[in-house]
Amino acid sequence: MSDQGPMSEEGGDGGIDQEKIELVMSLRRQGIRDKKVLSALERIPRELFIAGTFRKQAYEDHALPIECGQTISQPFIVAYMTEQLHVGERMKVLEVGTGSGYQAAVLSRLCRRVYTVERYRTLLRDAVKRFEALHLHNITAKVADGYSGWHEQQPFDRIIVTAAAPSVPMTLVAQLKVGGIMVLPVAAPGGRGEQHLVRIERTEEGVTREELMPVRFVPLVEGVARES
Repeated sequence: MSDQGPMSEEGGDGGIDQEKIELVMSLRRQGIRDKKVLSALERIPRELFIAGTFRKQAYEDHALPIECGQTISQPFIVAYMTEQLHVGERMKVLEVGTGSGYQAAVLSRLCRRVYTVERYRTLLRDAVKRFEALHLHNITAKVADGYSGWHEQQPFDRIIVTAAAPSVPMTLVAQLKVGGIMVLPVAAPGGRGEQHLVRIERTEEGVTREELMPVRFVPLVEGVARES
């Protein structure tokens, strides 16, 4: 991304382009400094990941509802979590909680391959259609229990979890490479409903943990959803 301002790949809709520029500038003002992360958000059309009347709010900086009682995260949170991962272009990344597919799409612009799991078949089906429409061929997705991660593809350089666990899932930590990083929301002790974004790094000696900021996510639920 140049310092002169963001350029849109999509074109054809000046209103959306201007809203996207304003969002990227807002993210900069809020402290997002990684130009590669900002460029990735700029290149992914968030409006394609939102349905119905909420689509007109695609470039407002807040979470929006999607199907199955889930949400598409606030753009700042997507940018912040992505920045905290320190993703490199040769890395393999696991995402737990595909949702609309927006976070996986952003990550796909930054790394070699994204593996993403989702417990709702409806959400995964629609997300895959969006990946295909955007020609994002380095994303592999499946329906699975998020707590199980993706055992066959471990170890991962990075893991991102987009739903709040009551504690750090050690099954996912075990799928990190030594030196790998995981970013996830975790419920605060005491059952008061508070959550904090946590950054985990796996080391030769074990794990380090850093609390980053308070957040609010839907809960991480075990198992695959039963849908009618």
